[in-house]
Amino acid sequence: MSQALATQNSVSSLTALQVPLADRTLLLPNVAVAELIPYRAPQVSASMPAWFLGQIAWRDLRLPLLSFEAASDGQAQVGPGSRVAVINALGGRPRVKFIALLVQGIPRSIKVDGELPRADEPLAPLELDAVTWGEDTLKIPDLVGLEQKLADAGLI
Repeated sequence: MSQALATQNSVSSLTALQVPLADRTLLLPNVAVAELIPYRAPQVSASMPAWFLGQIAWRDLRLPLLSFEAASDGQAQVGPGSRVAVINALGGRPRVKFIALLVQGIPRSIKVDGELPRADEPLAPLELDAVTWGEDTLKIPDLVGLEQKLADAGLI
């Protein structure tokens, strides 16, 4: 395929998810989320970091359940609308295919066309960028960095 044809056929829009957390909203590509499941109390181990909420069962697997907020300068918050987003692992570790992320509410699907304007907001750890979508500021998470944090803590 020629370079010109490849450029002409490139995707100009992306289906993404606005993922509500307690203190911010993340923007994830739709393909990053394997499934959204109801929150269930995780199996907790003693002396774990505050951002590691424990292990949950999903499709015959045990997944680490994380709080993005607690891993990124905030606090873990389990509320009445809490759910779990099962995220496809991106770090290339053969034994780690998914991680579970605590979310608040139901992610909303959006169609992103072209480039989103950057938001003039400070970034917390594990945030790659901030963009504006309508009236909202959406944070782009470092999912590979989050997975690395799990590995550095010896949790995967």
